[in-house]
Amino acid sequence: MKNSRKIGKFLLLFILVISLIITSKKFNIPELLRNTLIWIETLGFWSPITFIIIYNLATLLLIPGSVLTLGGGVIFGIFWGSIYVFLASILGATIAFLIGRYISRDWVSQKLSKYPKFHAIDQAVVKEGLKIVFLTRLCPLFPFNLLNYAFGVMQVSFKDYFLGSLGMIPGTLMYVYLGSLMGDIALIGTSQQPTSFTVEVTKWIINIVGLIATVAITIYLTRLAKKALEDSIN
Repeated sequence: MKNSRKIGKFLLLFILVISLIITSKKFNIPELLRNTLIWIETLGFWSPITFIIIYNLATLLLIPGSVLTLGGGVIFGIFWGSIYVFLASILGATIAFLIGRYISRDWVSQKLSKYPKFHAIDQAVVKEGLKIVFLTRLCPLFPFNLLNYAFGVMQVSFKDYFLGSLGMIPGTLMYVYLGSLMGDIALIGTSQQPTSFTVEVTKWIINIVGLIATVAITIYLTRLAKKALEDSIN
């Protein structure tokens, strides 16, 4: 009975992911998000609340949030846009983490237990969870939405996950700032985006920070995995 329940949870998550992939292929998601942002802009007092709810839904549905983050800068400006985007992303990331932890973690842990080396690596990641989460949050190349579920499946503590997610702040500030420079929701994600010295410099900063974080997390994880494997053999 217990095994059937675990399999059922895994199948439910699998079906959800496949459905989302098919949906994203069928619909023009960027255009849909731009239209949603235009609608949010007309809501006045309810704009921030609606924006946060939509951002949360996009996070849970594995829809890339770059369009919404830029849109936050267009609608609310650099200050309030950064606050609303951060609140929305941290809330959505937390909900996704909890879903990953309580729906599929047992099943994945059971599978890992059959492979001592993978289990050793997972244990090593647990000990350094805060650093790993923080570095991956700094890097835009790591899929933010998918990582939310993945960290829930891994044995990273909720405290390390939450504190490590503060690494989103620099990227959030830069993307919201880019959005505030655009000034027009219709231009987001199109070839007509405005170019200027400030925009180009900001993009270069984002790319450089992402590159540094990617190299750092790759070297760090490689060392952790190597040490974990050596310990499992000895």
